[in-house]
Amino acid sequence: MFWKKKSLHYQLANQLPLNTPLENMSFTVFDTETTGFSIGGKDRLIEIGAVQVENMSVTDRTFQTFVNPEREIPERIVELTGINEGQVKDAPNSLEAIEAFYKYVEENDSGGWVGHYLSFDVMVLKKELQRHKFTFDEPLSVDTLDLIGYLNPSWDMRDLEHYAKQFGTNIYQRHSALGDALTTAHLLVEIFHHLRMRGKRTLGDIIDITCKENGKILQF
Repeated sequence: MFWKKKSLHYQLANQLPLNTPLENMSFTVFDTETTGFSIGGKDRLIEIGAVQVENMSVTDRTFQTFVNPEREIPERIVELTGINEGQVKDAPNSLEAIEAFYKYVEENDSGGWVGHYLSFDVMVLKKELQRHKFTFDEPLSVDTLDLIGYLNPSWDMRDLEHYAKQFGTNIYQRHSALGDALTTAHLLVEIFHHLRMRGKRTLGDIIDITCKENGKILQF
């Protein structure tokens, strides 16, 4: 039997002009926690956390949900994240959790997603949706690692806490999806201030940096 893949859609903010100032934009900063790093194999999503950054400020509008991974959480992950079997037993499955996350993004009129090492979190959502026979359409996505790479070309891929300390921003509960989302959000706002001092003040500037850091060419 062949399954026709379905698409899980949500409405981002109306397509914004590339000259939209950063202070007029809204971003959803999010993070995920999983049972391990083999997300294309046996490992599964166990938590999604997010917070909204609006007008270059971190808001109090947060999102958090545990996710039932439908498998045992390894002891090393319990120790790292503090998430145990009791917390996920009655939690929504991955599709229900992602749908709730999408609703949060839509309700906050988000212009795009932001994360630290975002490609991992995006891949987690993509693989979970594929398990439920859904396709994945990635919205505008910005990785703080790319922005840091622009500000400091000699950068290397470091842990979120390392850069939060380097930029002097708040650090929240580590290896908690919401805690890491909040840490990333405060780091993002500080990065935006540094970018503005270098004349990078618009959505187009951010997209251009992201594309160049990933070896892509942006066509205006």
